[in-house]
Amino acid sequence: MPCEKKPMRYGHSEGHTEVCFDDSGKFIVTCGNDGDVRIWEGLDDDDPRFITVGEKAHSLALKNGKLVTASSNNTVQIHTFPEGEPDGILTRFTTNATHVTFSRSGSRVAAASSDFLVKVVALSDSSDQKTLRGHEAPVLSVSFDPRDQLLASSSCDGSVVVWNIEDQVTRWTLLKKSSDVSNAKSLCRLAFQPPSGKLLAVPVEEKVHLYERDTWSHVTTLSDDLSTQVMNVVCWSPCGKLLAAASVGGVITVWDVGSKLCVERQKHEKGFTVCALAFSPCGSQIAYTDTEGCLGLLEGVSSGAAPDRSKSAESAAARDYDDLFDEDEDGLMDEGESPLKRPGPEEEEPIPSTGRVRNRAAFLDDDNSLGTNAPQRLVRDVPGKRRSCHTPVSLRPVYDGPMPTPPQRAFQPGSTPAHLTHRFMMWNSVGIVRAYNDDQDNAVDIEFHDSAVHHAMHLSNTLGHNVADISQEAVLLGCPGTDELASKLQCLHFSSWDNHKDWLVDLPHGEDVRALCLGVGWAAVATSAPLLRLFTSGGLQREVFSLSGRVVCLSAHGDQLCVVYHRGTGFDGEQCLGVQLLSLGHRRRQILDQPLPLSPRSHLSWMGFSAEGTPCSVDSEGVVRMLNRSLGNTWTPVCNTRDTCKSKSDHYWVIGVHENPPQIRCIPCKGSRFPPTLPRPAVAVLPFKIPLCQTSTEKGQMEEQYWRSVLLHNHHSFLSVNGYALDQDALSHSLKEQQELLMKMFALSCKLEREFRCVELAEMMPQNLVTLAIKYASRSRRMALAERLSKIALEKAQEDQEEEHEEEHEEEHSGFLLVLWCALGAKSLGITGLEHCTDNPLYSCYSIFIHSVSSGASPAQPRVANVLDNIPHRKSAPLTSSSKTKKSPVLKPLAPRAKSKTGFQLWLEEHRKSILAENPDLEETDVIKEAMGRFRSLTAEERLVRGHYEQKEVKTYVCPLTPQVSHCAHC
Repeated sequence: MPCEKKPMRYGHSEGHTEVCFDDSGKFIVTCGNDGDVRIWEGLDDDDPRFITVGEKAHSLALKNGKLVTASSNNTVQIHTFPEGEPDGILTRFTTNATHVTFSRSGSRVAAASSDFLVKVVALSDSSDQKTLRGHEAPVLSVSFDPRDQLLASSSCDGSVVVWNIEDQVTRWTLLKKSSDVSNAKSLCRLAFQPPSGKLLAVPVEEKVHLYERDTWSHVTTLSDDLSTQVMNVVCWSPCGKLLAAASVGGVITVWDVGSKLCVERQKHEKGFTVCALAFSPCGSQIAYTDTEGCLGLLEGVSSGAAPDRSKSAESAAARDYDDLFDEDEDGLMDEGESPLKRPGPEEEEPIPSTGRVRNRAAFLDDDNSLGTNAPQRLVRDVPGKRRSCHTPVSLRPVYDGPMPTPPQRAFQPGSTPAHLTHRFMMWNSVGIVRAYNDDQDNAVDIEFHDSAVHHAMHLSNTLGHNVADISQEAVLLGCPGTDELASKLQCLHFSSWDNHKDWLVDLPHGEDVRALCLGVGWAAVATSAPLLRLFTSGGLQREVFSLSGRVVCLSAHGDQLCVVYHRGTGFDGEQCLGVQLLSLGHRRRQILDQPLPLSPRSHLSWMGFSAEGTPCSVDSEGVVRMLNRSLGNTWTPVCNTRDTCKSKSDHYWVIGVHENPPQIRCIPCKGSRFPPTLPRPAVAVLPFKIPLCQTSTEKGQMEEQYWRSVLLHNHHSFLSVNGYALDQDALSHSLKEQQELLMKMFALSCKLEREFRCVELAEMMPQNLVTLAIKYASRSRRMALAERLSKIALEKAQEDQEEEHEEEHEEEHSGFLLVLWCALGAKSLGITGLEHCTDNPLYSCYSIFIHSVSSGASPAQPRVANVLDNIPHRKSAPLTSSSKTKKSPVLKPLAPRAKSKTGFQLWLEEHRKSILAENPDLEETDVIKEAMGRFRSLTAEERLVRGHYEQKEVKTYVCPLTPQVSHCAHC
């Protein structure tokens, strides 16, 4: 009967993991790239105990209450089990230890390392150790002989060596060579057969080779036709009859060694590489882990062998049951012609050569079957008789579709994992916050890049803060709650001008800090509720609102707040994240709320803002994305940090993004995803590169440079809209760069005779650049192209003129509205006398308004009526008597702008004669250009008053809306 595969669960961070059982089989023990050893009381244990052994844990072994681990600090450590108390360092290497294993008696430990050495150390006395030399590359794995006489090892140099603890016994070259363990195609976890050590199993390519002890001859090969991937690890059952192997493609195969038949085959639910296997002491379970840090379990593993001769009646019944399905197919075997069908009285009957398990005890039935939650075996009520084959027997339905992805945990961008004893709580453009939690000290160090902002600080971490953020104004710290104490939020507001520089807030009971960030004048905290709480820098509570899902991270810049949360459940390794961007300035609003794009089967590793205020994200695949505000708030990939990594195990840890100059500031991490705190890591700078096609060609390079420049130019408009000072030099340099690239692409297209492409480029150019393109086309003797470009230039000139007219009209319209608003307020308050202030430049407009109201807005004056239509009614101020007695005119919608004359047109009508008198040879278009130049030279006051274009002295007058002051906000 096939074994039952339990759903996998998250155990460690992404990377190499290992697994083993304890001697009793009660606990499953795993280790991984996060540096933790976790102790599971079964696969359903939601709160496993853990032991932190270092930055990374590469291997582990467990025997007789002693846990041995190979960690990233080049040591092999001992801990007590299950207490997890440190029990000393067993041995050291010059590089990472790669694999450890116990001898069968538990008295010695063998350890392999990347410095080409294998050490055998006595557990009772670490000074009693032997070093085996002979490999010419990092050692992949080691395995003790069950008799404790021999030791086998495999290496990246392609060799497999058997030692007698003193010298080499034999050596084979079986594997493909590699330079490092991380680059090896297979871990080649070899193993001796228990309990006698008669055979040595070695995974070689897609097969498993078995070598006989003493003679060391190759006796047989185990393979599976359905497994086409390289075998990675092998593991024997405690009885030595079954051999399990796992491939890099995620296929787990179990063979019966006696019959050389495959009795079990299971595939990883996501196809990830299985990097560790372990049989339980009873042999009925197989635990396995993958390179994504997940733990799985196979239950009900058996060889499928039939019972012995003493139960002949039961065997006959089983054979009759098989005959119902096999008939002629297995006839020869049933008649005893196969030697495998006649075992001795003390032998177990192996599986038939057909590869099927002898007793099919469970089968799928029709819809009338009785449903159960577990597979059922064939039940025999009376010896020699079996239940009818029509008895309903069912299997639990197997879901073979996409599997849900464990949701990503909340994290702080710019921080390293919280389980590390020495870690970065925050690293950003302002400073660094480090946390130390060891036997000597439990403290937080705060360092500023610019010492002028604040001096460095050393704080005692008695509250157990695990999240932090730092800005130019303050440092914000958060700690989780306990059964007795509430989760706390502490702020060190060093920019405060009073004597109280810090404040502390207790969150409601049962609500923990998950993420936090600092903006300009405010702080935000996301909790487990899930709520987002806002505070001022001084500790005043502001708004509280619910999040749309569990928070992943927060980041802030100025008045902007970015929230990343879980929108739903992801499948097949995908995370379903959403991003919400809020503006917490004077106009509080939500800018966007949309899904956050990530690379396939990746998770978010950093989220923040560029130094200029553009949201950016980085996923675990190293893809950096930037928000493109000019393209509907879409996300554009601007860099892939993996392209510059020398090894698959190398990564870049991003700490900041700049648009001017364009660069990504990050820390290179060799063989890991996070940097160590000591020594202080060096910061590297990576350039931007948009992933366009064919960037190796000249055309592709110029296209990438142009669109990169356009993307990075967007922050100038954002800064100007939000009132920030612009770097005019950078703005002009960006525009100049774009124009040069457009002309270069235009010249290249002309050279390649791509005239249609030239026209497309011209449409992207400003008017002055189109003129230059016309000259280039004319000199290149492409007159048809020059003619088309001249039409485009004319259209762009008209568009520019229309935009100028619209701007002028809006300016006049807004000024006229302001005057009329003041006049309406004066009339509603009963204030008179403003019409007599002839020295006031607003007198003429006021007179127009008074005339329109007193005479009634006739249909012949739609423009004045439209202006009144846009003025809001003041309910608190009573209207005058004249407005009550007369009916309000029917106001019509705004008339088209083409029918109403602008201020420039009115001015031109009055001054046309004088312009023609001075320049009688001018044509109509030249007259308009000359008039436009003169009109632009006029001040706003000269343009505003019709008929009075000479600037007059502005005298102080009393505003009709606020008579108590000389000037108000309206005036």
